[in-house]
Amino acid sequence: MPRSIAEACQASGREIFIIAFNGETEPATVTGGVAHAWVDLPAVGRTIRLLKEAEVRDLVLIGPVGRPDFSKLRPDWHGAKLLPKVIRAARQGDDALMKVIVDDLEQQGFNVLAAETVMSSLGAPMGSFGAHEPDAGDRADINRGMEVVGLLGSLDIGQAVVVRDGYVLAVEAAEGTDAMLQRCRQFSQKGFSGSTGPRAGVLVKRAKPDQERRVDLPTIGVPTVRGAAAAGLKGIAVEAGGALVTDRAAVAQAADAAGIFVCGVTVGDEP
Repeated sequence: MPRSIAEACQASGREIFIIAFNGETEPATVTGGVAHAWVDLPAVGRTIRLLKEAEVRDLVLIGPVGRPDFSKLRPDWHGAKLLPKVIRAARQGDDALMKVIVDDLEQQGFNVLAAETVMSSLGAPMGSFGAHEPDAGDRADINRGMEVVGLLGSLDIGQAVVVRDGYVLAVEAAEGTDAMLQRCRQFSQKGFSGSTGPRAGVLVKRAKPDQERRVDLPTIGVPTVRGAAAAGLKGIAVEAGGALVTDRAAVAQAADAAGIFVCGVTVGDEP
């Protein structure tokens, strides 16, 4: 996704400069002569200085970054000043942590943009992406999932659940969606009595109720589709306008090939 955004910016004539984090950023993100700099994650002051030297005004924060071991960080002066706030926020959850980072960047004069404002095709639209549609039972599970994720999100825990026939099979926490789907494989093709059966259950992803929506929106891509199919699920539902989709056409193609649905819905849809 970071590389796709970089290419979209270049195609629209927008000048770009990429901060790539050592040990976190995929090297392919900065290939092809794109202006960039490699920095260590805790080098906050150096990062800000490089951005200002490149005359950056607008920032998009995108791509996975693992939560560091704060006891092992060796921040620069700016990072050291910010670190106590970061540690306090991290204890509350990822959303609180991102808000501290966004606030600091804005105080430095940068304008933080949502990724979909730079690349509109990233935003999850309403309706089905491929040939398959959820039925009434699926929509009941979707509504149940949206309700559960909303409650989890209010505690800044996770952005995804798996629901089957109204029963919550799995909740996403620190492990992420792919690992959660891996856990769900134990239910694949089995009813709760142990008998075999058809595909059932829905992966539901939505933004947290009070989330800073310019950063860290829930995201799906082809690996998500493959994981849901391997777990025996019937489909995936994401919040329209509250989630990102990496390569929507490829996601739709993968869903059709797997025989599952992928759709965007609004929070509170009736079955």
